[in-house]
This record gives sequence, C-alpha cells and structure tokens, in this order.
Amino acid sequence: MITQAPQVPRQRGEQLLDAAVRYAEERHWDVCPGTWLEAAEGAERCSCGDAGCASPGAHPAGPDWAGQATGSGAAARRMWSRHPEASILLPTGRAFDAIEVPESAGFLALARMERMGLPLGPVTRTPDRRMYFFVLPGAAAKADDLVRKLGWRAASIDLVGRGDGHYVTGPPTWVGGRGAVQWARRPTHANRWLPDAEELISPLAYACAREAADARERLAQSALS
Repeated sequence: MITQAPQVPRQRGEQLLDAAVRYAEERHWDVCPGTWLEAAEGAERCSCGDAGCASPGAHPAGPDWAGQATGSGAAARRMWSRHPEASILLPTGRAFDAIEVPESAGFLALARMERMGLPLGPVTRTPDRRMYFFVLPGAAAKADDLVRKLGWRAASIDLVGRGDGHYVTGPPTWVGGRGAVQWARRPTHANRWLPDAEELISPLAYACAREAADARERLAQSALS
C-alpha cells in the first residue's frame, strides 16, 4: 500500500514570505531565500537532496546566495512567491553583524544585560540551541581581540563573531523537524539602533566562560563516576 506523503502546511510558507518582506521593508535588511523542506516518503527532507543534511531547509541553496540577497520588499515577495517554503537567510556584514553563543550562556547574558540597562538589538534563538545577538556591522571582527583582553580565547568559550560572508537564519524558518528559529528579543522601533561589540562582549564572554567551565566540570565528574 502506497502512503501519500504529508503536505507541508501552507501557512508556514505564507509566514515566511510575509516575514521576509517585512525584514526588507521595515528593517532595511537584505534577505535571501535558502533551501526549504520537501515532503518525501512520509517525512520532510531538505531541498538540497542530501539525506544527511546538517541543517535541513535552513541553509544557502547555492554558492552565489549572497549575490542574490535583496533589500527590496517587492523583490523579496517575487523570490518567496516562487518558493514560499524557502528559508530566510539574513546576510551579516551588511546592516548588522552577529555574535553567536550557546543558548544557555545567551539567556544568562541577556538577563544580566537587561538588568544593567545595556542597549540591545534583536536576538534570535535556533533549534540547535544557539543564540545570535545583532550588533553593528564590523563589530564581529573585533570579537576575538575584545575577548582576549578579558582573559579568554573566543574559540575556547564558544563565542563566534559572524560578519561578512556569513548569515543568520531568520524567524520563522524551520530547521528540519527540530523546530523553528525564534526571536528571543524581537526587532522593534526601540532596538533599531544596534549596539557595538564593546557594549555586549563582557557579559557575553563571562556567560560563555561560565558555561564552558560548567561543561568541563560535568565532563570531569562523568569520567570519575
């Protein structure tokens, strides 16, 4: 008996199109359609065709993806009308950069920064438990040196600057069956002006270092048990 593959809900595509147009028109962010999820054999797979895709339905569709990005709402509408289920890629290094950290560290830092009254831009969280703090363009290039001045290495505490040539996956993109990318702090009129890396790096690095130390301690205890 042949079972018909389930259809991807149409509402998801409508939400992606609306969100992509809104990012271009209201935030003046460049947007680019990425891969999407396709129904196949009772499940969903990435349009790239790779059965072992690490980010199904949520990565660039080709090597020239950055050149296809647009800041035009009308162009975005045409692009997503052709592929309504396409993921939303937001190129970094243009309207913004991003500081990527583990989700647990990100929420710890976010709470601390809000108590301190620090200026904050939008923040996303992904199904693979990562968070992206939007900062001024060019800020990501400063991250390694700023973290080093605080006494850590960015790589050792899992803090990554995302600038030119990279991207952030925009909500409400779905990543396979893991769930959707979400806003931990939504874009609003109040956070239109983004902070520089210097304003956020200390609480972010502290939270990441604490998370890294806790992980090492758990690993050591596991080895002893």
